[in-house]
Amino acid sequence: MSQPPNFMNKSLIFLLFLITITACKKNATPDQYNALANNPAFLHDAQTKMTEVIVHDIFSPPVASRIYAYSNLAAYEALIPANPNYISMAGQLKGFGKSPSPEAGKEYCLGLSSVKAFLVIARNLTFSGEKYDDYEKTLFAKFQNEMGIPADVYERSMKYGEAVASHIMDYSKKDNYKQTRGFRHSVTNAPGTWAPTPPAYMDSVEPLWKKIRPLTLDSAAQFAPVAPPKYDMNPQSEFYKLAKEVKDIGINLTEEQKVIANFWDCNPFKMNIQGHAMFATKKISPGGHWISIAGLCARKANANLMQTAEAYTLTSIALMDAFISCWDEKYRSNVVRPESVINQHLDRNWQPLLQTPPFPEYPSGHSVASNASALALERVFGEKFAFDDSTEVRFGIPVRSFESFRAAADQASISRIYGGIHYMPAITNGASQGKKVGQWVIDKIKTRK
Repeated sequence: MSQPPNFMNKSLIFLLFLITITACKKNATPDQYNALANNPAFLHDAQTKMTEVIVHDIFSPPVASRIYAYSNLAAYEALIPANPNYISMAGQLKGFGKSPSPEAGKEYCLGLSSVKAFLVIARNLTFSGEKYDDYEKTLFAKFQNEMGIPADVYERSMKYGEAVASHIMDYSKKDNYKQTRGFRHSVTNAPGTWAPTPPAYMDSVEPLWKKIRPLTLDSAAQFAPVAPPKYDMNPQSEFYKLAKEVKDIGINLTEEQKVIANFWDCNPFKMNIQGHAMFATKKISPGGHWISIAGLCARKANANLMQTAEAYTLTSIALMDAFISCWDEKYRSNVVRPESVINQHLDRNWQPLLQTPPFPEYPSGHSVASNASALALERVFGEKFAFDDSTEVRFGIPVRSFESFRAAADQASISRIYGGIHYMPAITNGASQGKKVGQWVIDKIKTRK
């Protein structure tokens, strides 16, 4: 039986459409599909997706920095063969060897390889791998079906991304992460030493992080800050005056200081108490905030894919080494938090604006990590790069504007005394420590020829 004319017309139109799509895919040249695949938006979006999973899985700031470092290293290394003016990290990072090379004489789409390598590491280093499923299905369908990438080039590029990721995973497995799992910090209750703080009285985070292999530092203790002021609750002592300063600032906070403290809070796991109920809220880590800034500034600068990968990678290397350096001192000096001191000796009803993080006080992690990140970003975008930081909008906090990366780092640092969780030396000495780490990173790492 013959089909109605209208049905035949529709079938013919659909057939012609399929033929056109197939022809477009077959006729796409490497220049054409690479122009589409090298859109940095794919790497930005992958970064955002991984951050969402990091927040969901509640990784601590040091562990989050490790995830960012290895994922971005994979994305960067996968792009090197197509960017001869850029330099591999092989031989520049401690113990990092040459990455796999594409097969000579074969066509690749390295924009695809890069995002694939990034996401393989992201899946491997986070817990909730299933949260990437729908995202990856949609993402890779765009490469496979909409860009005209030949099937053999698509498959070859995906496998190359996996090969680079496998190389990075092998590298990550030798950094002592596995060997430092399951250890707890011993609380001595000796005067002036760290003790768990309300409301959850959580165990201290990552007491052995100093044993993680740095990416560039000679050792975790390379840039150890000066020793913190000696614990002494004599009203004439320096320590007493520092504790009183935190209390007084907390009592007299301006609205602007409260906004600044909350903007830079970046507490991955905040416990909330309402009556007899306790529940947690999850937010971005300090490292995640600076990775977001790297992305925002890459977009503002209209950076291409390689420049974008460079910004993310340098920032994440600085972050990882900054947290290793910072955590080394935290568990050496083991300083008690202001909340504990003030409640015991000055005002039992005083509370900090922000929830006290579960690890020793000195130095300030925000100060170290922010100043190291600022120098890494200056290396890519320059010292006078102004930007609007919309990182916290997703958490209900408005945009803030900065005239430079150092201005942002300064504000991130001082925010911690506004929050009531650090004494001033942890901020000033932590900032100095972070600058030394950041300078070391940009002196050691060369990304461009």
